[in-house]
Order: sequence, then C-alpha cells, then structure tokens
Amino acid sequence: MPSADAITVSDLSVVFGEGTARNVAVDRASFAVPKGGSFGLVGESGSGKSTVLRAIAGLITDWTGAIAVGGEPLGHRRRRSFYRVAQMVFQDPYASLHPRHTVDRTISEPLTLHGLDNIEARIERGLADVGLGPEFRFRYPHQLSGGQRQRMAIARALMLEPQILLLDEPTSALDVSVQAEVLNLLADLRDARGLTFLLVSHNLAVVAHMCQEIAVMKDGRIVETLGVAAMRRMQPHEDYTNRLLQASLGYAPEEVE
Repeated sequence: MPSADAITVSDLSVVFGEGTARNVAVDRASFAVPKGGSFGLVGESGSGKSTVLRAIAGLITDWTGAIAVGGEPLGHRRRRSFYRVAQMVFQDPYASLHPRHTVDRTISEPLTLHGLDNIEARIERGLADVGLGPEFRFRYPHQLSGGQRQRMAIARALMLEPQILLLDEPTSALDVSVQAEVLNLLADLRDARGLTFLLVSHNLAVVAHMCQEIAVMKDGRIVETLGVAAMRRMQPHEDYTNRLLQASLGYAPEEVE
C-alpha cells in the first residue's frame, strides 16, 4: 500500500567535524509530512532546521537514520528521479541564481537535463504561474527585484512538476512588503497543484500562515511537535516552545522593567 506520507524522517542525525571540533547539528530528529500537507520546522538560528532540509535534498550526504520520500527509502546519494519528485527553494534568491544566466536559461535548464519536451510551452506556463510576464524571460538576476528573483527561483523549482517543495526560509531575504506576496503565491501554487510543503523558518508568523503542523527544534533536537492551532492559542507543552512563542510577540516593556 502506498505511503500516506510524502516525507518520513526517522532518527535523523547529522554530525560535522571530529574530536573537539565535533558538532551534532541534528540529533535523532523524527517527523512525517502527509501528502498535500504543509509542515514547518522552526527554531533559533543554528538549531539544525536547515540541515534537516539539506539532508533530505541530498546536499548533505553524511547522515544517519532514515529518510523516505513518497514511501521510497532514500540513500545518501540522490538519483536523478528524486528531483522529479522534490525540489528546494533557497533562502537567498540572488545567491542561488547564476548571475550570467537569463531567466530563460535558468528555468529551462532542468527541462533540458531531464530530457523533457515542449520546453517553450513549459517556460511560458512556468513564468505565468509565478506572476512573471514574458518581458522577464531574457532578463538577468541583477535586473530583477528581490521578490521577482524569488518568483524566478520558484518557477525553476516547479519546472519538473515536483510533488514536494523544500522551502528554506523562502521570504527572509525579502522586504516585508514583498514577503506576503511570495507567501500568498506559494499558498496558491500549493492549492492549485496539490503540493506538499516542508518549510523551514524562524518566523512563527510565516509558519502559522503556511503550515498545519510544526516541529520546534533546539540544539539539533525536536523538542515538540504541535498543530498550528495550538501554536496560535499559545498552548505548547514545552517551556522552550512557550518562550519562543512569547519572543515572537515582540518587545514587552513590562518584562524589561
């Protein structure tokens, strides 16, 4: 029977360095993301959340535990077919785009590498789906705004029509005025295509907007998993999660005094 979960992570650990330089970036993390669901990994910087995403994407190969996508166990190296199922959108759209490649070349490259046909039609649809008109097709990244670059990165990730998007802080490098536009675009694409999202963010408002369930990470470990409704009601079970939620509310003068 096919798995009901799009992503399953069991006892995932990632260790960097040896001896006195040994750093446990992820410590026995376990969670599951149902097909069509949106799951958030939240925590402070250095908590290990992006490392989890990179291990799933195949950007980190030295890990222990088990990772399965669509019920298929993954090895430490990704087969080409994996990228037809899952794609990653990075935090900084400018850093993840080749500065000398036009929009056209960037988003057509996955199609060429995977030998897909109807490239012209796919490019036109991909640009339209992320709200970029045909006039953007032959522009370079430096000719685009931050929001337009992230739309371009999303279009590239969707070219192979994956079922899963791995989203690593997809709006944190953008101006506040643009963040909501990109989040709404992602939500619309998820609904239209039946996508599964695994979203990493330190911004709890972003996670509350996008996800049904979250896992809170601290020092490489998942300390709590809770539904977003409980998060909105400020009803976590763990003290660390409560402090993280309180911090997200902003400056509290009475606490300082």
